[in-house]
Amino acid sequence: MDSHDGYRIQLHIEGDTRKAFTRKGHNWVNRFSVIAGAFNIEGQAIVDGEVVVIHQGRTNFSELQADLGRGDQDRLVYFAFDLLWLDGKDLRRMAQLARKELLEEFIEANEVERPILYSEHHEGDGQALFEAASKLNYEGIVSKRVDAPYRSERVEAWQKIKTVHRE
Repeated sequence: MDSHDGYRIQLHIEGDTRKAFTRKGHNWVNRFSVIAGAFNIEGQAIVDGEVVVIHQGRTNFSELQADLGRGDQDRLVYFAFDLLWLDGKDLRRMAQLARKELLEEFIEANEVERPILYSEHHEGDGQALFEAASKLNYEGIVSKRVDAPYRSERVEAWQKIKTVHRE
């Protein structure tokens, strides 16, 4: 489950070259240069994640937009939640849970630190997670089938369930 409210960014790392692709395919590496530079690694990798700003204890999309508008990267955090490619090997056919395990090992082995954070996998009662997200005023939760291969498009294997807040 990922419950972040930010920009989904796929980081492409190859030697000294870094690219940060948005969902629509724009390379925003200049906007996220601090995050891209935090992956100080050898070799190749493609990491999927979400760039957020944490404000008053939770992610805040309007604060993220304001910081990006000012060109301020000090509060940007990247929640890495998937590893799609590693040193010439396409991992997308592997089960999602196996890719997350490889991602955690990759982050630890390369001593990657803040602003990069590993996004933990949570298993369990979806209704309880949804209720917790609602109480925290999260936008929603994303749930994925742990045995599913990676797909770039939205498919039935994962769902975003939004919480609705009314006055």
